[in-house]
Amino acid sequence: MFLSGLLTLWATTFTLSGHYVAFALQDVSKDLFGSENHGTVAAFGDFNSDKQTDIFILRGQTELLIFLADLKAPYFKPKVHLTKDAFPRDISVITSVVPADYDGDSQMDVLLTGHLKNSDPGQNSVFIFWGNNQTLDQSGRVDLNNTFQDQPLVMDFNGDMVPDIFGVVDGAPEICYLRNRKLRCEKALSSGVTIRVPHSNAFIDLNKDFTAGEWPDGNFTRNHSVGVPEDSSVVGQSAFVDFDGDGSQDHLLPMCLDSVCKKSAIYLAKPGHTEWAPVLLDFQNRDTLWGFVSPPHNPSEGELELPITLHLGDYNLDGFPDALAILCNTSHRSEQAQAFLLENVPCTNASCRSVGRMFRVHWDQSDLSAIPRAAVATFFDIYEDGILDMIVLSRADGQQDFKIHALKNNFEADAYFVKVIVLSGICSNDCPEKVKPFGVNQPGPYVMYMSVDSNGYLKNASAGQLSQSAHLSLQLPYTVLGLGRSANFLDHLFVGIPRPLGVKDMRKQEWTAIIPNSQLIVIPYPNSDPRSWSAKLYLTPSNIVLLTAVALIGVCLFILVIIGVLHWQEKKADDREKRQEAHRFHFDAM
Repeated sequence: MFLSGLLTLWATTFTLSGHYVAFALQDVSKDLFGSENHGTVAAFGDFNSDKQTDIFILRGQTELLIFLADLKAPYFKPKVHLTKDAFPRDISVITSVVPADYDGDSQMDVLLTGHLKNSDPGQNSVFIFWGNNQTLDQSGRVDLNNTFQDQPLVMDFNGDMVPDIFGVVDGAPEICYLRNRKLRCEKALSSGVTIRVPHSNAFIDLNKDFTAGEWPDGNFTRNHSVGVPEDSSVVGQSAFVDFDGDGSQDHLLPMCLDSVCKKSAIYLAKPGHTEWAPVLLDFQNRDTLWGFVSPPHNPSEGELELPITLHLGDYNLDGFPDALAILCNTSHRSEQAQAFLLENVPCTNASCRSVGRMFRVHWDQSDLSAIPRAAVATFFDIYEDGILDMIVLSRADGQQDFKIHALKNNFEADAYFVKVIVLSGICSNDCPEKVKPFGVNQPGPYVMYMSVDSNGYLKNASAGQLSQSAHLSLQLPYTVLGLGRSANFLDHLFVGIPRPLGVKDMRKQEWTAIIPNSQLIVIPYPNSDPRSWSAKLYLTPSNIVLLTAVALIGVCLFILVIIGVLHWQEKKADDREKRQEAHRFHFDAM
């Protein structure tokens, strides 16, 4: 009874202390990059297959460096370098980087897009460097003959788990395949579709069938259309995320309600619905009105086009995705641009009641406000511990490159997560040239979990992997799903992958009793047989595990002390009784 009461008291204290959530940021830029913290962070991916995420950085938009993760400071070191001499001669600047396995050999290749000299800034040339034994083959570059009217979307169009290239060529959507390094391009959509420039196309599951896209006629089919809100003037990049934790992907749209972005808003539309609900309208902080940074109407040559973008991630692991956004003081414009954290919180006004959730701006986050002239902000798990940190790019005076700021998220609360990465599954342990299949950025897989929280309520969440690739989408090659304060096992974790044209059966597998705070690497091999898919589980110990161990050891020691005291008292009583027995007078002896 005493032990039960002690454990109950400890559990109550621990739970109560968990309601205090400490959130602070620590600048670790020097620890990560040393003196190399400048350039444009363009993409993330495990280039050398060591299960550590590497960073792709553009310098001056004329060279590419791949910073590989290391165990010694600086923790990211430039190991692979592509200079301007390696690019096509008619390329003036590089506009985007998309790492993936484009030929199906389970080695990471790198796709780049660039502007042609003396051409329309909207025209993009596409070329690919092939991965070769943890480096890039600079002599075997493949150039796509087509000139795309915008940066392309990398997706798995035909469901063979080899990424393809989708974009608009001469006014018509096209898809290009490169499996086995044989280029083939063809018309993509069965009906005429006008795609906005800059686009925010996504390859994502919207109807919860665990397949990114629908295939009833052997091609993509338009399911429904939804127009932008009537009061919009400048429309930003669409983002797709499970905003309210119901297991389906919602459509987030940041925008300006006037041409100069003095009035900004973020709207949300549920899948299959045409109505928009505002999830953030209040951009007023005391006497200062903030708003999104409107992109330039006529960007100059070499200037990186940055549309209004939300970068999403669950920073506090409560199961609801938050966002990072760049806002500027509407009175001073770009000189006052800063990165802000938008926290996903329960709705507190009538306008978002249909959604049940809304964004709340962290106006007083001093670590972010200390970075002036911010241009890009995104989430990144720096230490591979499941807690999302932040990377912010800011404009430096007199410098062409951005300055890179890495901010560690010193998050302390009794919250849990599951981190999932889905590989291509083209091979398992028999990959060509004996490469490890971990260095693959795979667009299209879909992840969803179902569990029960500490109050007994059903809880689920979902996420798509690498659903967008253009205009510095900076999506991570894995998904981090927050579980809140529930330390229970995940009852069900579902993983689905795109299926080939004409295949009706979903390619989906389920795993049960997943340990919280773990990383799950899913290998869907072979693609066509989900029952044969494998998963590698890596546990990520947290401070909570350490505290639990310390508390358990403390309780055991306390019990041992009590047992020792009781044993000592019993021994003293036995000795006392023996002495009394020795001095007792025996009448039987008389």
